Amino acid sequence: MFDTALNANDLIFLAKGAGMTLVVTAISVFFGTVLGIVFGVFRYQVGPWWAAPLTFVLDVFRSIPLLIQLVLANAFVTTVLGIRISGFTVACGVLSLYTAAYCAEIVRGGIESVPLTLRRAARSLGLSWRQDMTNIVMPLATRVALPSWIGLALGVMKDSALVYIVQVVELLKSTQILITRLQEPLFLLMVCGAFYFLISFPIARFGGYLEKRWSHD
Repeated sequence: MFDTALNANDLIFLAKGAGMTLVVTAISVFFGTVLGIVFGVFRYQVGPWWAAPLTFVLDVFRSIPLLIQLVLANAFVTTVLGIRISGFTVACGVLSLYTAAYCAEIVRGGIESVPLTLRRAARSLGLSWRQDMTNIVMPLATRVALPSWIGLALGVMKDSALVYIVQVVELLKSTQILITRLQEPLFLLMVCGAFYFLISFPIARFGGYLEKRWSHD
């Protein structure tokens, strides 16, 4: 018969870790999306040559593994700059830039999916650039970009497991602490996976609902 030393207090401890995962993810996805929209629109508007410096920086964030980014950012801020800052702030900052680097490409691709003839028609009717972007481009681009953005948000949630390196006790770190104490690695990792499923599945289903609803509008 299967027996485990896991108790209710341990589950509460894991739930707190899951809560930290959600907080880090929500902050990172929010600020990363805002920056990604700004960067994506800028890259589309100014063209590849003028946007080359920004494109290079975004490529750096997309190319370097997130774990290395977290370690280097934490060392740079605390050691080189001498600023005393929490690991939570470092984690949210790095993950936000990491998210923005990918979100900028999603936004740019969404804007490019809007037919130029439709945009020219809008401008010929007297709409300003702001009105064109707000009333024509963004609603259509959002429908195209939504599935990729949902995938990005879920990916960031799973990547947030790496913030343990800057001493943030999220879900995976909480699981590792319990594994060290209880010595039940397989069972605890299964429980950890169940927590990730419980917080990820509703987001994925909600994204699918929005995608299906907008496809019929």
